[in-house]
Amino acid sequence: MSTCGDGEILLERLRGGDERVLGDLFALYRDRLWRIVHFRMDRRLAGRVDADDILQEAYLAAADRLGHYLQATADRSFFVWLRLIVTQTMVDIHRRHLGAKMRDARRDLSINDRQPCPMATSTSLAAQLLGQISSPSQIAMRDELADQLETAIQGMEPIDQEVLALRHYEELTNSEVAEVMGIQQKAASIRYVRALKRLKDILASVPGMFHDDP
Repeated sequence: MSTCGDGEILLERLRGGDERVLGDLFALYRDRLWRIVHFRMDRRLAGRVDADDILQEAYLAAADRLGHYLQATADRSFFVWLRLIVTQTMVDIHRRHLGAKMRDARRDLSINDRQPCPMATSTSLAAQLLGQISSPSQIAMRDELADQLETAIQGMEPIDQEVLALRHYEELTNSEVAEVMGIQQKAASIRYVRALKRLKDILASVPGMFHDDP
């Protein structure tokens, strides 16, 4: 049985009043949620906070708020709702450990007025892109490439960085991106295409990024 099919069956049971299946649903999406945490966690927390601990705290929060989902947001994607719980948990943990106010997503992304969350940054995007390089010469100059790539990505609008993060690194569908950002699916698709083109232009401008070894 497919993961999608499993999720629909479990969600139907959940909406029917069987709250015991929350754990099964959370486990079904755990890998996707773990990738979100890993991508968005502030690097200053490395070694201090474990992604699994964040997910455990988020699961407890989801259990506490499950009634709200069932009563008020049952028409919303369950995964998007879980993602919201996870990102809100991350905001709390970032503030708890770093003692600093997280950036408000609404300040940087006026189109997204739903919730604050750890934002995709030029650093996290560059790190993910560099993780995909494989040629010996690129690996040898990784640090230099990292600085150049991060500087280049900083020239992108925050909204473009975010939509790329949602599609590529969180692996959200276009409809999920639209729901997260609070826009129509067509608008989400247009933004993604534009952001992807901008990223390709940026990558082409970074010396050595596409160098192939003989």
